[in-house]
Amino acid sequence: MKPLEIAVMGAGLIGRRHIERVVSEPGTVLSAVIDPSAAGRDFAETVGARWYQSFLDIRVEDRPDGVIVATPNQLHVQHGMEIVAAGIPVLIEKPIADDVDAAAGLVAAGEKAGIPLLIGHHRRHNPMIQEVKQIVDGGRLGRIITVHGTFWVAKPDDYFDIPWRREAGAGPVFVNLIHDVDLFRYLFGEVEAVHAMESRAVRNHAVEDTAVVTLRFANGVLATLNGSDAVAAPWSWETTTGENPAFPHYDQFCYQIGGTKGSLGIPDLTLWTSLSRPDWLEPLAEARVPYAAADPLCVQLRHFCEVIRGDAPPLVSGREGLATLRVVEAIKRSAGAGQMIHLSNASASSDPQKV
Repeated sequence: MKPLEIAVMGAGLIGRRHIERVVSEPGTVLSAVIDPSAAGRDFAETVGARWYQSFLDIRVEDRPDGVIVATPNQLHVQHGMEIVAAGIPVLIEKPIADDVDAAAGLVAAGEKAGIPLLIGHHRRHNPMIQEVKQIVDGGRLGRIITVHGTFWVAKPDDYFDIPWRREAGAGPVFVNLIHDVDLFRYLFGEVEAVHAMESRAVRNHAVEDTAVVTLRFANGVLATLNGSDAVAAPWSWETTTGENPAFPHYDQFCYQIGGTKGSLGIPDLTLWTSLSRPDWLEPLAEARVPYAAADPLCVQLRHFCEVIRGDAPPLVSGREGLATLRVVEAIKRSAGAGQMIHLSNASASSDPQKV
């Protein structure tokens, strides 16, 4: 089968990770690096790819089979619209956008044109998460009652030398916790209401450095998310899963799922269950659930190729990305207003309303 030509737009941290996988994946060829910066031009030269300042600079006859967009959040809709208008399938890094209305316009444009639009919530592609999904859906934990997620890291000062990371549309809620929100939606269903608080006391940027979020799901599950990019700690997806080798790895947890029959720690998939009936005075049985590890970015890229060829529907469609963004926007609104925000009907097409 002829390899697919994939272009990557944006040569920053995540863009380069995508480029590395496109270059190494047998089923893909790096068609181009699209980035207006001199650093992007130089990086394209190092990987032997054509370089363009913008997608619109590519001649029609040189256009790729698919494009991965890894530009700043605030530019996702503009760049996605350009690619959809060209009739090319596109994988956009999360979040789909920094604004719900703009994201909805992009989703509508893709659906009207019949162009596949995928969102890079790549953790759904992780075999470990697929195993968790089977555990939850298969009832091994009983009825899911509550969930907790922790994202505590210490981003260095030079991380914020890039201006957009200090501006509205960035911050750990949009950049980091959105991953956790998306996974929680994938595992437990639609979010019905949120209540959140934020602080920017450490750096005093326009965006938060710390957020505490409570979520109520339509099925009654209650969840908490505690996130900060100003805490020196080992408890985050990045530092516990080993997904990105750039981060140090610690044998700790980032999520805990609690049900009436048992509980599960993530990412080590330690399953705790009652030996008989649940009783806090009785010991629990401990077991480690096995799974075959794989790089989720590679799995996501292969899935993108299947979608381009028409062999599979998107696992994380534009509409799924929009639904997750609605929850994140509700979190931001709740933190700003100091009130619970209700997502009416707990559906992807509903607008957040105050209660």
